[in-house]
Amino acid sequence: MAKITINDKEIEVENGTTILDAAKMLNIPIPTLCHLNLHKAGMVNDCASCRVCVVEVEGRRNLVPSCSTKVVEGMNIKTNTKRAVKSRRTMVELILSDHPHDCLICSKSGKCELQKLASDLPIRNIKYTGKKAKRPLDISSLSLVRDLDKCILCGRCETMCNSIQTVGVYSKTHRGFNTVMTTAFDNPIVESPCTFCGQCVSVCPTGALTQVDNTKEVWESINDPEKIVIVQTAPAIRAALGEMFDMEPGTNVTGKMVTALRKIGFDKVFDTDFAADLTVVEETKEFLDRVQNGGKLPILTSCCPAWVNFIEFYYPDLLDIPSSCKSPHEMFGAIAKTYLAKKLNIDSKNMVVVSVMPCLAKKYEAARSELSENDLKNVDYVITTRELSRMIREAGLDFSTLEDEKFDELMGESSGASVIFGATGGVIEAVVRNASYLLSNEKLPKIDFKELRGMEGFREAVVNVAGNELKIAIANGLGNARALLEKVKNKEVHYDAIEIMACPGGCIGGGGQPSYLNQDEELLSRRAAALYQEDLNNELRISSLNPEIQKLYKEFLGEPGGELAHKLLHTHYHKREVDTDN
Repeated sequence: MAKITINDKEIEVENGTTILDAAKMLNIPIPTLCHLNLHKAGMVNDCASCRVCVVEVEGRRNLVPSCSTKVVEGMNIKTNTKRAVKSRRTMVELILSDHPHDCLICSKSGKCELQKLASDLPIRNIKYTGKKAKRPLDISSLSLVRDLDKCILCGRCETMCNSIQTVGVYSKTHRGFNTVMTTAFDNPIVESPCTFCGQCVSVCPTGALTQVDNTKEVWESINDPEKIVIVQTAPAIRAALGEMFDMEPGTNVTGKMVTALRKIGFDKVFDTDFAADLTVVEETKEFLDRVQNGGKLPILTSCCPAWVNFIEFYYPDLLDIPSSCKSPHEMFGAIAKTYLAKKLNIDSKNMVVVSVMPCLAKKYEAARSELSENDLKNVDYVITTRELSRMIREAGLDFSTLEDEKFDELMGESSGASVIFGATGGVIEAVVRNASYLLSNEKLPKIDFKELRGMEGFREAVVNVAGNELKIAIANGLGNARALLEKVKNKEVHYDAIEIMACPGGCIGGGGQPSYLNQDEELLSRRAAALYQEDLNNELRISSLNPEIQKLYKEFLGEPGGELAHKLLHTHYHKREVDTDN
């Protein structure tokens, strides 16, 4: 332990504590910009590149960055001296001197940390003028936009992508004024191994990395009298959307969300949970076939498109083990444009399917050529939680006062097993429940497989499924997935089934969710708790028992895993390579 003094307040802290963290214990605010400490998710960005958090330490000639300077016994620190405050202001003024001033039309306006810092200091004019960097806008991706003119070289995206996700897209290149955070060979993002998980977007403090906005296309479809616009919402949306309207994290806003979507103008409002049940039925069939007939194990869940991109890039030799099931929202789109269109007497060419997802990779996924039937995409547009919140505001709706409404029928009923898809471990638990039911063919003595739950980046458990001991592994975050896959590839471990989600906590921490706090374990736990509570409150908790799913197979699909089901609900994967020719 070390006794130190900060602004004349004494405190005793553990050796190794930074000045910034010690100040927080005393409720002494020190502004930061590049710093980000999400240690429970394994991410600490303490490169001290911005020098905004500098403080004065007695006996030291120079100001020190509080985010990376460790305390020592007897240290006397001043955070608000004239010298420290002046230095901070100068650093922010220098950053602003090479930063666009289009805050009013920037998609990060109101959520930009640089904007807030400039306001707090306060800075009302730009002292330093001169040459400004001008770099091309990268709009090559269907998921994210890179505007390097707004990059402040904080290094957050680099830490997230390289250290946490282990994808390795970003790095600083060149020197001095020409320094830039970019991809290999300065290639567009689509010519990199980017998985489009969006975690870099979620931690970017400015508008340098933002999501592709598809709200314009969705509004145009809604306002087109020739189009029937169908919307579906992922499980994780209901547990996070309320945060965009100052509601407590973990507030379940399902009913208000449905009402808002109807008032916006969608013709039909459905729950992706229905398709999650459908996914469980198909994936359970595939899993049991492999277990009982000596098929390839482990089976890997395939609901997460960023994770699919990852295995296609880095582990193409393992492409025979993921489930061939499409992700739930793609299954929904395939069924909507066939079964539902017929039921509603609608020409599928006039049907527009919109998915509200917590994920940026879903935008890319929707455009994959494998996910089309008869030249019609399964899903036409994907918008995120953030985009939906903007549409709600644009429509002039007071979200918190909306009445609760229910999803449309026909494809609107779902089990509790489907809603937990939004949390890490939820997909495999739903499959285990269903497999146990099918094998026992009686009411289950156990429905909650809590040993599969948790926020750890990697966990494993042995579950009893109708007398069969199955070893399950669960990873969330691509870095954890890589470590797991290396062991599988080298035959160091054996599992019967593996669930992998690209984002911390699963979909509840997706790149399209409200903020970079997506990686905060307490916040993720509250979102997950909302989903598990909805599962607990649902009388129907096993996917195969969903009467609407049973009706779908009876009237249209035939048997799970059958010819039509395989055609509409399954896909295939292929090796992907990075194009570095340009």
